[in-house]
Amino acid sequence: MDLLDDQALHASSVVANNAMNRERQLHGVNSYAKVLGFDPLTRAGTAWLDLCCGSGRALVQAAEQTTGVTLTGVDLVDAFRPAPPGVTLVAAPLETWTPGREFDLITCVHGLHYVGDKLGVLSRILRWLTPGGMFVADLDLASIQPGGRPLAALLRAAGIGYDARRKRITCTGPRALDLPYRYLGADDRAGPNYTGQPAVTSYYVRQEKIV
Repeated sequence: MDLLDDQALHASSVVANNAMNRERQLHGVNSYAKVLGFDPLTRAGTAWLDLCCGSGRALVQAAEQTTGVTLTGVDLVDAFRPAPPGVTLVAAPLETWTPGREFDLITCVHGLHYVGDKLGVLSRILRWLTPGGMFVADLDLASIQPGGRPLAALLRAAGIGYDARRKRITCTGPRALDLPYRYLGADDRAGPNYTGQPAVTSYYVRQEKIV
């Protein structure tokens, strides 16, 4: 199998042009509150970071409904709505982007489906939480090879929750995640995942640690 590196993956039509989260709003039927099962504004504290934020619609709406919250969105594709005061929208790949602060809430709604090194990105994200801060994201372990139950067990052992039915990952407070996996590359021809949309499968080799 010919696996793609980050540069090739970012140019893929599956990744660069995906519309899964492009116009999702804050509240309502097709919303963050509906998908996550809670209103992000109740958990945002003083800073909410939304990764793979699409157009940034939810953050723009959040700025209209609250004050005193720093709202930051990051997406690979620069197709953002005009950002009002208090909202920062950044076009950058998650593999290399780094914030200059910590966050009380970090979300990634259906975004990790399109990331190559999912585990590497996850380990970076978990360092950006404040003590008591919450991270929640959609993650299908079937899109990580090898993954499945052994990986779920490693995540849970590290204090990271994984709901196999909802395919939802959660974490409270920062973590230093050190998993025994080396990233090999990604396949953008994996086809639809559980959402019905084309997704990316990430390939690793598991390396047992020598004690």
